[in-house]
Amino acid sequence: MTGLDRQPTGTDVTTTLPRGPLLGFAAGSLGMGVWVTVPGLLLLYFLTDVLAVTPWLAGLALLLPKVADVLLHPWVGHRCDVEQSRRGDRRRLLLLGCALPLAFVTLFAVPGGLTGAPAAAWVAVAFVAGNLLFAAYQVPYLATPADLWIGYHERTRLMAFRMVVLTLGILASGLLAPLLAGGDDATRGGYQRMGVLLAVGMLAAMLVGVVGIGRLRRAAAAASAPHGGGWRGLAEALRDRQFRWLVAAYLAMSTTTHLVLAGVPYYAQYELGRRGLTTVLVAAFVAPALLVTPAWLAVAGRFGKQRALLGAQGAFAAGSLVLAVGRPAGLAVLVAAVVVLGVAFAGMQLLPFSMVPDVIRAGSGAAGTYTGVWTATEATGAALGPWAYSLCLAAGGFVASTAGDSVTQPDGALTAIRWGFGLLPAAAMLVAVLLQRRYTLDRAARTAG
Repeated sequence: MTGLDRQPTGTDVTTTLPRGPLLGFAAGSLGMGVWVTVPGLLLLYFLTDVLAVTPWLAGLALLLPKVADVLLHPWVGHRCDVEQSRRGDRRRLLLLGCALPLAFVTLFAVPGGLTGAPAAAWVAVAFVAGNLLFAAYQVPYLATPADLWIGYHERTRLMAFRMVVLTLGILASGLLAPLLAGGDDATRGGYQRMGVLLAVGMLAAMLVGVVGIGRLRRAAAAASAPHGGGWRGLAEALRDRQFRWLVAAYLAMSTTTHLVLAGVPYYAQYELGRRGLTTVLVAAFVAPALLVTPAWLAVAGRFGKQRALLGAQGAFAAGSLVLAVGRPAGLAVLVAAVVVLGVAFAGMQLLPFSMVPDVIRAGSGAAGTYTGVWTATEATGAALGPWAYSLCLAAGGFVASTAGDSVTQPDGALTAIRWGFGLLPAAAMLVAVLLQRRYTLDRAARTAG
């Protein structure tokens, strides 16, 4: 008997979650948005243009910590289910994850005497610690929707609240981080100051999220879904065909979006000639989600999540091809292309995350272990994206430097910056489309929900 067959009928499935608990739950995404955004946006640039780390080593320093996540996140998912089974909630892991701001500060607080390989090692160690703490918060946080006996559309609504607040966190941190670091004149001290200030906001938001999750679970207490935990649940998740295709497609999506995010400072400085345009491009990429998330919610309700997601992926690929043209296209056209990417990005955040609970409900595994595999996939994409872009830079002969130094990049590096920001994302997103088409659960989940 499948999870869809097991779902109760009547008020349990059609429960409409109260707005207050929904907002409290979503608040946790503000702090998570900082961790998702700032390292992806600035860390590669911080290593190559402030700490004088060569591109290939900088990419490796960001990749290896994420490789560890492939093992760490499913393990956290296992512990998450154990906590749920023994204590009836996952609160202790959430509170442990609230130490993430300390790792965020450490990430950018590289001692003044370290450059090159030693600086890369410092960042890598801090990144491992931060990723583990992030998993401790993210896995139980994202397992929450699957714990509730709510229907197909209500799961999308729940994640829409989360998406809007997450977008606020991404937008605020994406705009503030470069400015707090010093803008065009960013220094080590500026990055350290940025780390401390954003960490304070992270901590406050994450604590509010813990309280919000408790309120949400109490508000839907009658719909709370019991799940078993353990390694058997992990095996069930890995055997789930629908989950495997969804995970594979999301890996390609996550890799692509993080590749674009890592390339923004380089594209702004070396292709467009002004590093200050980093904030403009970030705003153009993220801000549309605040407006279009309700539209994606409506599209998913009308056509289903699967078809809506395929449309978002296609739009992202088309926008990326425009960016590959570079400066000759004109600044207005390029910013418009980034806006298209942002509209598509909103759909690619809302829809897959609302499809995961559908898969969990249709399967027989445990919510935490499914979510652990999912977040490990997201973390892997977050590493592969910057690493792929760093390989583009290295292949083009990009010259690393320290803060304040002025270097002339070879023509090959400039070409790599442009094509890595446009052609490579388009190709990766095409892979996502091909994988996503193999997912066939949506029609059944929509009918059951």
